[in-house]
Amino acid sequence: MKNLILLLCILAGLFSCKAQDIKTSVKKTKVFLLAGQSNMDGRAKPTGLSEIDKQRLKKAQKNVTLYYNFDEGNPLDTTKVAKHTAQKFGADYLFGPELFFGINMSEKYPYHQIILIKRSRGGMSLYGAWNPDWTLEKATLIKEEHQPKLYGEFVAYGQKVLMTLEKDSYELCGMLWVQGESDSGKKGGLKPREAYQENLIKLIGQVRTDFNKPKLPFLMFQVGRGKVVEAMRSVSKLDANVLLIPQETHKNSKFYFEKNPPPTGHYVTSAMKKIGEYFFDFYEQSFSSN
Repeated sequence: MKNLILLLCILAGLFSCKAQDIKTSVKKTKVFLLAGQSNMDGRAKPTGLSEIDKQRLKKAQKNVTLYYNFDEGNPLDTTKVAKHTAQKFGADYLFGPELFFGINMSEKYPYHQIILIKRSRGGMSLYGAWNPDWTLEKATLIKEEHQPKLYGEFVAYGQKVLMTLEKDSYELCGMLWVQGESDSGKKGGLKPREAYQENLIKLIGQVRTDFNKPKLPFLMFQVGRGKVVEAMRSVSKLDANVLLIPQETHKNSKFYFEKNPPPTGHYVTSAMKKIGEYFFDFYEQSFSSN
């Protein structure tokens, strides 16, 4: 009888240790926020993906979920675009930086669930639709008074997704931003360009406040020109948790990104793949704790 009791105690201890091992081996879900205008939304054709790219994507779909513009979340994949965009680019499905950022994250962290929450819309400025301090006057100046208030939508969408997760089951790892072309253009005159640095600092600070992450890493891809690019460079120097992926015009540069010729514009498949990979590389080199 004593031997039986001893055996049961040993087995109970083993089961307890095993349960503890399982509990401690559970990895926190990694969450990233993505936002911007058309080059974040993505205008790259999946027809340019290699068979190896497709195989990598299929594997990534096991642990990477993309929440895109208010949908309920789906395994990482290309996304269906509006009819006018499909006609312009000759494809019903396109992709942005999230595809290869997600693939690389999946390969680096195969035992983590990874969630990408993306709100994007082509042609929208930080001065107007993306401004955390939206006003009708600002939106009207840049002809976005009838466009959605993107910053508010982005926060509401992100918080809604996070509310579906248990409080201690995830970590908010960073934000990816591709926007600046609209503020660099002629709409609104000089004000959007001159205010870009102030508005960018405001955006970063407000995101960190709204998602309760004071030092949230913020990664930008350099788009736009003139004062907008100067602002991006300046902010990345002022804040250690802000990084800028540069862009150069020399075709032999590793930071050269090929675009479709006018009037289509936007980045070709190989360039968008590289943008997503750079987002991953820059994040890993500076912010990964593993």
